[in-house]
Amino acid sequence: MEVKIGVQNAARELVVETDQSADDVEKLVAEAVDAEGVLSLSDTKGRRTIVPAAKIAYVEIGGGVSGQVGFRS
Repeated sequence: MEVKIGVQNAARELVVETDQSADDVEKLVAEAVDAEGVLSLSDTKGRRTIVPAAKIAYVEIGGGVSGQVGFRS
């Protein structure tokens, strides 16, 4: 599952490839925002991405496309 996180005052978004389901990620985001804490996600390689919930601009949860090559129309 590919998760894109937009961070306030940052030119680039964070992209995390995780094994968690979309519902699990959505629940983690909601809990982090409600508690005014941090969003912590683990990627498929075991690395952790931690973002302060107050700085999250948006979270895009998608299926991720692996192995895509070339132009698409």
